[in-house]
Amino acid sequence: MASSVAIYGKRKRALISNKLYLMIMLPEFYETNLKRELGRAEYLLLKILINLLQSIKTVSLEALATALPIPILFESRRKKIQRFLSLNYINVEEIWITHS
Repeated sequence: MASSVAIYGKRKRALISNKLYLMIMLPEFYETNLKRELGRAEYLLLKILINLLQSIKTVSLEALATALPIPILFESRRKKIQRFLSLNYINVEEIWITHS
């Protein structure tokens, strides 16, 4: 049972990562601002998370971690997302409002 769950998770991540070219892009102003405010790795993770939310339409750490196309353990993907979302400067006031 556990192996079929792991295989399903890998297949799902592979399907989503193959559709990254379909990612809906952010408006240019937001992209420029986000690139300035975030590091390269954080910016890429944010773009991947936006794509995942648009693809799977599920807002839970477990669902996002299952679909995140990074070749690390599930628990590490979950913790990576959790740490990213808890950063002090990842909020609307810091990124969108103060720079508009």
